[in-house]
Amino acid sequence: MMDITALIRAIVTPLVNDPDAVVIDAHETDDYMAFDLTVAPDDVGRIIGKQGRVAQSIRTLVYSVKAPYTKRVRLNILDAGRSK
Repeated sequence: MMDITALIRAIVTPLVNDPDAVVIDAHETDDYMAFDLTVAPDDVGRIIGKQGRVAQSIRTLVYSVKAPYTKRVRLNILDAGRSK
């Protein structure tokens, strides 16, 4: 089984200009084991990609790995520039 946080970090870090700003928070909801990815505001576009293709590819990889959780995994890409 794979550590999902380490997998997300391994995929995202080479794509961004500021790897120190990559933050991954894991939390559990009623339906999912959710991972919130936050990157530097200048790197959000790199992670999303044109028409969301990069984000979709990252999600495909993350969702295809055998996870040690009973719930489904969900990856949320958050915009650090916006307040919650």
